[in-house]
Amino acid sequence: MRLLLIGFGVVGQSFAKLLLSRSTDLYRLYGVKPRVVACVDGHGSAVSTAGLNLEKLLEAKKLFGTVGAYDRSEPTHELLDLIEKADAEIAIELSPTNLESGEPGTSNIVASMKSGKHVITVNKGPLALAFPSLIELADHNDVKLRFSGTVGGGTPILEFAKRSLKGDNIISFRGILNGTTNYILSKMEQGLDFREAFNDARLHGYAEASSLLDIDGFDAAAKLVIMSNWIMGMKVTIKDVRRRGIGDVNLSEVKRANRAGMAVKLIGKCESGCLVVEPTEISSTDPICVNGTLNAVTFCSQHSGDHTIIGQGAGGVPTASAVLRDLIDIRTALLV
Repeated sequence: MRLLLIGFGVVGQSFAKLLLSRSTDLYRLYGVKPRVVACVDGHGSAVSTAGLNLEKLLEAKKLFGTVGAYDRSEPTHELLDLIEKADAEIAIELSPTNLESGEPGTSNIVASMKSGKHVITVNKGPLALAFPSLIELADHNDVKLRFSGTVGGGTPILEFAKRSLKGDNIISFRGILNGTTNYILSKMEQGLDFREAFNDARLHGYAEASSLLDIDGFDAAAKLVIMSNWIMGMKVTIKDVRRRGIGDVNLSEVKRANRAGMAVKLIGKCESGCLVVEPTEISSTDPICVNGTLNAVTFCSQHSGDHTIIGQGAGGVPTASAVLRDLIDIRTALLV
């Protein structure tokens, strides 16, 4: 399968390393033989119809900060022009999330699908803002749109609900959808105030200096929208989410909950058609009451009861594994 990589940051590089380490298994187990024919980042591009040397591509990025250094004799390609003309079957869209405009991810995805390419993305922005229209565009162009890495990183939350429970009817779901805020609240349970817990999260690489997407609940809200649309068949965007972050959660509130056998967690839930993200007191014995950077979601189904899935919600390698999972899924779907 010929691939176009749009973005070559942490996830893109992790994906390239996965392809290198798993190439034999991928062909033996799934009949997949990926070949990256084009790659573009914010400063340049690399193209080869025969397939790029991934080790050389990684080295160029490491030494020079751009894939454009892969072959200096090659001209730099305009992104949308490259998307249209690249001899690729699948575009893997890995640009940074923008929950205000969805760009440049939305334009990249739209251009890819209009040029007949299947799309895999881990970018929450386009899906949070325009999920229904993107699904319609994929159907119209007879291409696949996959995005399992947008929710839960490498943890197959979307697949679990969509496939493992497809013989049942999911009525509602709720869970911890953001690892950064869960880490901060977990540290507050240990006695740190919000600022100390936030600084600790930064020290360990779980939060950036500007983490409003996490702290204000936007990241969790985006994931909630994706889940509600894909799993529940809704047609909603992030504007339909009632949202409150953890910025006003204080230490005394957390301690009071602990004394009562409860914990304060940032919970996203979809119940009776309503989408809510807000700090919520839940029992310390609740299956979704996990600590650290873990994510956890409980699905309430009509016939088989509650089902909970727990796992790491972020990270380059886990998210890259979700991209690989989507790649195998598209390959399987095309063979049917």
